[in-house]
Amino acid sequence: MNFNITVSEEDTRYNIPVVGLGTPYFYLIHILTLTCSVCSITSVLTILVISFRFKTAHTFFKSWSKCERFAVYLALCDGFLCLGQCMDHIQMVIAKDHVHPIELCEFYGFITFLFCAAQMFLVSIIAINAFVLMKFSKNIFLGKYDWKLYSLMFGIPFFECLGATFADEIGPIGAMCGVAGNISFLFFSTIPVLIVMTMNTVLYTLTWCKIRTETKRINSTIGNTCPGSKATQAAKTMSLFVLSFLIQWWAVAIYGTWKAAVEDDPVEIFIIAMVFANMGGVLNGIVYLYMHKNRMKKLYPTT
Repeated sequence: MNFNITVSEEDTRYNIPVVGLGTPYFYLIHILTLTCSVCSITSVLTILVISFRFKTAHTFFKSWSKCERFAVYLALCDGFLCLGQCMDHIQMVIAKDHVHPIELCEFYGFITFLFCAAQMFLVSIIAINAFVLMKFSKNIFLGKYDWKLYSLMFGIPFFECLGATFADEIGPIGAMCGVAGNISFLFFSTIPVLIVMTMNTVLYTLTWCKIRTETKRINSTIGNTCPGSKATQAAKTMSLFVLSFLIQWWAVAIYGTWKAAVEDDPVEIFIIAMVFANMGGVLNGIVYLYMHKNRMKKLYPTT
């Protein structure tokens, strides 16, 4: 596939083609990404408005359930990720070039890397929490004010991003700003995504099997009208967040694997990966509406 090349004399990281420039693919990539990002941001704002409408911020760590806090954390990760993507792609569409200066491109790449990694850590913790809750009937303590969760979510990714930035491994990658270079992309993106996807798929499957078994046991004992225990309902909601994550990132895992195996990766796979990666806010919004609906049923039961 022929791409026009935009080169910067100041930084060798610009010595790569702008993907799709001069072809319909250029606008297709950026318009689809922007559309998905705007939809996700809208969904994120809806989640936050509804959440803080029914509960106050000063009781966030006291009366909010884990699932409710997880929903807010996921929404914030998706929101900042998509906001950074919007700024990145809008600038590329206007300039029809890579993002300049390089420091701004590094900032966009830093934001993308940070919140992608934070979301992966968060969803992995959610998956482990759901599995432990169903398998061992134990609730993982995240520390006062969820400090343990914050440390994993942002501590490790922040220092990874910082190291990659100082090593000049973040910059233009053709259609956006991110982790540049095949080796860096492999170790900073592809391998972590594959590990997280595999682990969460296994945990999701085991948890959902346990949920089905427990639900059947309760229904056979009490009856079909019983909604199930609080632990089962919480684990089910957490598992749906994990499923949302798997849907969001499956295409990125395939794209990364293809990129590692084949030097010339098809732009079509990249477009699919970008669409799903930026639809996270919408997917998590669907799960949140399911959770909110169940909460409303408990608050206002029908007679």
